[in-house]
Amino acid sequence: MKLIYQLMISFFAVILTVIFIVGGTVLNYYSSYVYTSTYNQLTGYGQNAEKLVAQTVTSGHYEINSDTIRKIEMVFSNQNVNFAIYSLAEGATNQNLRVYPTEQEVGRRPMPEHLSKSYWARLKKSEYIKDTSNAGKLLSANQMPKGAQPQAYVIVPWFYQNKMFAAVVVSARVADIDSNIAQIESNLFVALIISLILALILSYLLARYQVSRVNRVRHAAHEVADGNFDIDLPSKHRDEIDDLATDFNIMAKSLQDSQQEIERQEERRKEFMANAAHEMRTPLTTINGLLEGLAYDAIPEESKGKSIELMRGETKRLIRLVNENLDYEKIRTGQIRLSEREFDAMGPLHNIVTQLTKKAADAKDKLVLQGTSPVSVYADYDRFVQIIFNVVQNAIQFTQNGQITIKAERGFHEAVFTISDTGIGMTPEQVRNIWDRYYKADPSRKNTKYGESGLGLSIVHSLVKQHGGDIKVSSELHQGTTFKISFPDNTE
Repeated sequence: MKLIYQLMISFFAVILTVIFIVGGTVLNYYSSYVYTSTYNQLTGYGQNAEKLVAQTVTSGHYEINSDTIRKIEMVFSNQNVNFAIYSLAEGATNQNLRVYPTEQEVGRRPMPEHLSKSYWARLKKSEYIKDTSNAGKLLSANQMPKGAQPQAYVIVPWFYQNKMFAAVVVSARVADIDSNIAQIESNLFVALIISLILALILSYLLARYQVSRVNRVRHAAHEVADGNFDIDLPSKHRDEIDDLATDFNIMAKSLQDSQQEIERQEERRKEFMANAAHEMRTPLTTINGLLEGLAYDAIPEESKGKSIELMRGETKRLIRLVNENLDYEKIRTGQIRLSEREFDAMGPLHNIVTQLTKKAADAKDKLVLQGTSPVSVYADYDRFVQIIFNVVQNAIQFTQNGQITIKAERGFHEAVFTISDTGIGMTPEQVRNIWDRYYKADPSRKNTKYGESGLGLSIVHSLVKQHGGDIKVSSELHQGTTFKISFPDNTE
């Protein structure tokens, strides 16, 4: 079953249940109210009739003026209200006798000749008796006239000088009361039909609205499945569907970022493969040519030593290119274990400056080391040297006729090293990408001595993170670049 029908049934069932509960409660209330109101009216008629009836008392004998009762009954004839009066039989206190209406006047009204003893006992206690009768059940002690209609009645006792002398039965046809209730039921039934129609329409509208929101997410899922990650579903954070839309937007954005990253890495891979092929082809061609020259004795004796040295250099270059890739993979996958210890960083920094001075001089750069021993650092000695060496080497590669400054100092529970240069600098986009594998800020620079793979800074970034440290870079195009590397102290 489709969701819209499920929601419609759910909404309709809830609304229908409420309507039936409310309708049943209202009908029950009005039914009770109509009967209660009728009983109260009948009781009032009986009490007022007592005041209007002329009474004579002669040595304990009570006489009731039937003509007055007939006149009162005529007043209420349009309401179908009937009266019956029962008086104590003369000389017999345990008996009762109907004095009005007479036998000829009873007709089809359910008025028995006598009240039951149990009723009379209750009446003597000033108790009003209320009931709804069916044929033969108005007063259980006597047989009802044939064809009598059900009556709602109230029996009101009449007292004179604190002594009961009569009782009046004020009755109204149950059919008249039920007609009022039937009218209420008819009105409620019409209201129920209208409510059901409105409930059906409202259920459809609510279900359609909710399904349309779900369908938006569904269509967006199809777009993502087709490779379109540029999705932005509207969300007002009102309910779970809005939360789902928000989560879907986050997922789509994450997939989009992942797709862009994959494409970027694929582009870097292609560039690396092209660069690697170029870098490998040149030395391999050189080595192959020299080997053929040596094989065919085409190289003069005095040049053989230089040829061998050239082949050795090209071979080292190939080995370095392969080693950088192997190192990066080992570092990235956590295969390299760090042997961290505390040492003075100034010693290895001096060694790095000594090793790179010639390369800096070739680029007409000046290397400057700032810092006073000791500058304590907690790191793997060999990896520390590799990190600083690569960053300084990178600075030399992109600086001509400038200065590279290496500064070592102590921070708050950390050692901080700053390498700044006055080189070509980088754009903000280049700064964001320098940690990417195979990325080169300036692809046109193909220095065959170092930096040819585009892996140096990726290795640096991975090693610093493995130490639990941090590396930040700031750069301005044509103004230079600054790397700030921090190594936290041992907390154990």
